[in-house]
Amino acid sequence: MTKTYVFLLLSIVAFAASTALADKLTGLSDVTVVDGEVISLRFEGAEYVIADGLLSLGTTTRWYIDNGVETLWAEGDPVPAAAPTVEGTSNAKVGDVGSKADNFLFTLDGATNISSIDGIDFQETVFPFLTNTFFHFERGGNDTGTWRAILADGSLGTPVQFSGAAHYADTGVNVNGQNAFGVVFTTDVPVKGVRITASGHDTLSISALTVVPDIATRPEPADGAVHEDTWVNLSWSPGKSAVTHDVYLGDDYDAVESATRDSDEFRGNQDLTFYVAGFPGAAYPEGLVPGTTYYWRIDEINTADPNSPWKGDIWSFSIPSNSAYNPDPADGAEFVGPDNVTLSWTPGFGAKVHTVFIGDDYDEVLNATVGMPAGSSTYRPGPLEREKIYYWRVDEFDGFSTYTGDLWAFTTPGAAGSLHPANGAVGVEHSPILTWIPAENATSHQVYFGMDKEAVKNATAASPEYKGSKALGSENYDPGKLDWDTIYYWRVDAVYSAETVKGLVWSFTTADFLVVDNFESYTDDDAANQAIWQTWIDGYGTTDNGAQVGYLLPPYAEQTNVHSGIQSMPLFYANENGVSNSEASLALTAQRDWTAEDIGVLSLWFLGNSDNAIEPLYVAISDAAGTSAIVANDNPNAAGRTLWTQWEIPLQTFSDQGINLANVATMAIGLGHKAGVTTSGGSGTIFIDDIALYQLAQ
Repeated sequence: MTKTYVFLLLSIVAFAASTALADKLTGLSDVTVVDGEVISLRFEGAEYVIADGLLSLGTTTRWYIDNGVETLWAEGDPVPAAAPTVEGTSNAKVGDVGSKADNFLFTLDGATNISSIDGIDFQETVFPFLTNTFFHFERGGNDTGTWRAILADGSLGTPVQFSGAAHYADTGVNVNGQNAFGVVFTTDVPVKGVRITASGHDTLSISALTVVPDIATRPEPADGAVHEDTWVNLSWSPGKSAVTHDVYLGDDYDAVESATRDSDEFRGNQDLTFYVAGFPGAAYPEGLVPGTTYYWRIDEINTADPNSPWKGDIWSFSIPSNSAYNPDPADGAEFVGPDNVTLSWTPGFGAKVHTVFIGDDYDEVLNATVGMPAGSSTYRPGPLEREKIYYWRVDEFDGFSTYTGDLWAFTTPGAAGSLHPANGAVGVEHSPILTWIPAENATSHQVYFGMDKEAVKNATAASPEYKGSKALGSENYDPGKLDWDTIYYWRVDAVYSAETVKGLVWSFTTADFLVVDNFESYTDDDAANQAIWQTWIDGYGTTDNGAQVGYLLPPYAEQTNVHSGIQSMPLFYANENGVSNSEASLALTAQRDWTAEDIGVLSLWFLGNSDNAIEPLYVAISDAAGTSAIVANDNPNAAGRTLWTQWEIPLQTFSDQGINLANVATMAIGLGHKAGVTTSGGSGTIFIDDIALYQLAQ
């Protein structure tokens, strides 16, 4: 395709808004376009090159109002029955959604990348960062409407009127019969997006420039990167007022974080925005060391500015180890194979030859000197036995030295396996019952538990970590109440008639919150009182409560629309036919003290549906004395939210209403008049998940 270059000088047109939240609309200074793709922009003397990542595209969505409710027109959905709703707009286009504005293309030979606001009320574009500069291209440049900044807290700024004739600048690039027009929208406070309301607005792209901070940003290598070389060129984007830069580099996080110009980690002050290490004459002249993580910091300096210096963030990069790493199966994997097993790993830095050792005897594999050579980083050991723990390691040779690998392990089907908590689980409740899958042919199991991994790994029946023997059918252990946010280790040995096989060391981390209900424990066994509706009591069989918890047939809990885990609670509400409130209540047992561990926030997640009737959502709690308190959600249309939304309620809100938080007896979630808001009635379904208590943010 012939490349057409378009360099355009556009006039500057300013527009003073009535609010400081959206203060200016300006035509673009110049634009570079190649084959219909925007390559670069120039604004206020600075060039922004798309390929360099200096500009970012947001996520654009389109909305229409149906009976007063702002409703998302989802990607690929058919034309909504309520569209078009904007007076004077043309008919909506089937399947045409705002996400098609997420590009830098003008599409000179077609309209496939045009996003029209035909048939909708407004379009929103949000970014994963705060910005005060938007670059917007539109087809035709003849629309009139309003811009509204989406502020950092999600609220909307004051509407700013715009007119294509007054504010857009013609790029001269023809897009399917009409030219593309450009405009810059700026704010004097950082915002996260923009809402556009206009009739027939054809968006080509909306991009934004991150607010340039005072500190250095955009480190290269990226923060946390693995850098496969023994030298490095560190580079960064300077802070907005920086004249020179103080460079700090070392292999100790705390030392780099606290370093001053008198510290060994200080590498000098310079005006360049890059620094080379790992060469003679620079830091680490003998080269960076494999297996080491390095930390670096850039402080921005401007001696003419009283706010200087601006201390930078701590960034890191790692040089790969000479030893093999990243095993597959992962260390501690369960129930692997036993047939067609392929072992793989990431080679050590500079490795040329790999030697593989595998077997079911820990000491033999640990101390082996003769293994199987492998030319690549995979190895097939052949058929494995069931009910075994296999140990393996990979030694690496780089042409000069051999590097002994770590010892990894996995089990095959039939061996004992962790059931709850799963190995590596996080956010585990503070009084868990540990359970495991028994080894197929074991006669009993021995349990070890503690906070020291090596102590649990090496423990014997004489060690304090030994917690006793468990007969078949009793595969559980109660460790009691555990500390917050702490890693615990446990091991289950399989006892056979001829030997005892030492188990893997499993781990889990307790939560930094208290679980009220995560809905994972409910089953479909209503005969055993384990159904969700047997714990959360709804309005079934009553005349004044329109709530129904769970489904009529198994599975009773929701297993598709979940925030985390595998289940959430479906809550149906029907505030009609004389019923004005729907509520489900939970009688608390274990988690009644809402003052423990300095907790101060009740959190829950909810998901609604755009088809739901507008009924206010609320939470009510009662203490043991019968005092009750209600808090309503700030969004009157919370039931219409189509994304999982976290609702955080300060517990002070309840105590201010007289609740004794040290002895909370019940919690209820409902929709309707109890929220203290006038409602029109109606029905719908919401989903609730992950109810928890958190400490107040420090």
